[in-house]
Amino acid sequence: MELRQLQFLIEAAKHKSITKAAENMHISQPALSKSIMALEEELGMTLIIRTNKTSDLTDAGEVVVDYAQKIIGLLDEMKTTLNDMTNLARGQINIGLPPFIGSLFFPKVMAKFHHAYPNIELNITEYGGARVVKSVEEGEFELGVAVLPLDEQQFNVYPIVEEDMKLLVYKEHHLARRKVVDIKELMNEEFIFYHEEFALYQIMRNHFISAGFVPKILFKSSQWDLMTEMVAANLGITILPQSICNRVVNTDIKVINLKQEILWRLAVLTKKDRYISNAGRTFIDFILKEPL
Repeated sequence: MELRQLQFLIEAAKHKSITKAAENMHISQPALSKSIMALEEELGMTLIIRTNKTSDLTDAGEVVVDYAQKIIGLLDEMKTTLNDMTNLARGQINIGLPPFIGSLFFPKVMAKFHHAYPNIELNITEYGGARVVKSVEEGEFELGVAVLPLDEQQFNVYPIVEEDMKLLVYKEHHLARRKVVDIKELMNEEFIFYHEEFALYQIMRNHFISAGFVPKILFKSSQWDLMTEMVAANLGITILPQSICNRVVNTDIKVINLKQEILWRLAVLTKKDRYISNAGRTFIDFILKEPL
């Protein structure tokens, strides 16, 4: 068994396509497929179900990918530790960010960090919040940014943002002239909501359930600008963090305070008991000092 075989399998699982995995790793599709087949023969199990359109993992494939990610994570950690021991001038950080968070806060932070530490390479991957947390746990990312609350027995948590959630409605909506709205008044409204993989989905859903109803979700999106434009088209209402509301320029949208205090709290997280590189620690210190 070779490390590269495991890397090929992980890539195929990520893209659900041997062809796309081969393109991303800059090798031929037959070569990647042959490597995975050799791994299957060695293990005596089928790892991927191949069809014309997708390449899905079998149950055995899921197990192998899970262990492969852990193995590669440990190897990356070993390399990082050795690099730190030799005081290399260069560093690398793998960071997981939810799209909402990345587009709002991080372009300016990344630019300032790069200016201060030009030899540290930042590798950023955008996942939903729940997947970011899982990927930090499994070692894919050295650190991530996610919505609180988080399991502080499993992760080191460094809070960086706390702000209110606001209600957004169309300018002719019956609530548009209100300054404050009780969440209970939204029982019969149609919502433009977040996808299930985003932490805000469950956070807001819990608040609605506490208010005595399950929200009627008309559309789901992972893009805040699309959500606000759907509100402007009078397709429904939504609830978004203050930072996003501050970016809304469409005059067809009204932003209203909620009676209940619903906070959007963000934090940097790292896995406890995992070695964090000098570059990673430098980035955490930087973002805690740098106002977002």
